[in-house]
Amino acid sequence: MAGKEKSLLLPCSPEELDPAATFGCGQCFRWRQVTPGCWQGVALGRLLTLEVLPQGLVLTGLTPEEFENQGRRYFDLDRDYGALRERYRQDPILRRAVDFAPGLRLLRQDGWEALCTFIVSQNNRIPRITAIVERLCACFGDPLEKGFFTFPGPERLAALTPGQLEPLRCGYRGEYLLDCARRVADGRLDLEALEVLPLEEAMARLREVKGVGPKVAQCALLFGFGRMECFPEDTWIRQARQFFYPQGLPDWSDCCPGIAQQFLFHYARCGGIQEAKGEKTTLSA
Repeated sequence: MAGKEKSLLLPCSPEELDPAATFGCGQCFRWRQVTPGCWQGVALGRLLTLEVLPQGLVLTGLTPEEFENQGRRYFDLDRDYGALRERYRQDPILRRAVDFAPGLRLLRQDGWEALCTFIVSQNNRIPRITAIVERLCACFGDPLEKGFFTFPGPERLAALTPGQLEPLRCGYRGEYLLDCARRVADGRLDLEALEVLPLEEAMARLREVKGVGPKVAQCALLFGFGRMECFPEDTWIRQARQFFYPQGLPDWSDCCPGIAQQFLFHYARCGGIQEAKGEKTTLSA
């Protein structure tokens, strides 16, 4: 460890980085609320604690140097979300989504971990995804304090057999995880290249992995490799498109469409479509 860990006051307010929205919007599966106003999770190979206190957001688990070198990037603190929100609010539907959770912020997760967790996410609900990921880490990761574990690396998973993954209770997804791990471990899939390759080529590389389709590839690229031009489409986004944008989505290509997608996804999943349908029914009554 490069120096002594201490509690750090983050250079943004809870209104700018809302832990409940950020950790609960379906982009990550390793953070959990442990007490009111306090969340714990494993990121950057450490157990981190983020608390909402009277003085602001307080992070524990990184040294000041580690925060500057890694933590700022992880929490995406150098991006002007205020400008993004103003741009998104020009669209009346996206304005609703932004105002529903204005402090939502995209995390820059480890690419390998994001790829694996979104392989697990296929045809799955968030509580079950979280449970599978927790079992994966407990079985094959390295222990941290307080019963937490690191995420196992590709070499560790590549050496396993399908039978050894049975305790995860992840079904057919276990085969996909092993194929992914073996491709990364033997160099057939270069994770670092995914950050810089043209998007279509990066998508094609990921789709060589067994079980990885367009949605999983886009999620991995968005949440793990910083590809903000991605716009993953799952059931909630399809429903939002059909109800809110029957004539097609607005053009967000110049303004981080991946972040716009996450605002819209979170709003739709938390009842935004049902609320709008109710308003429509009331107005037509």
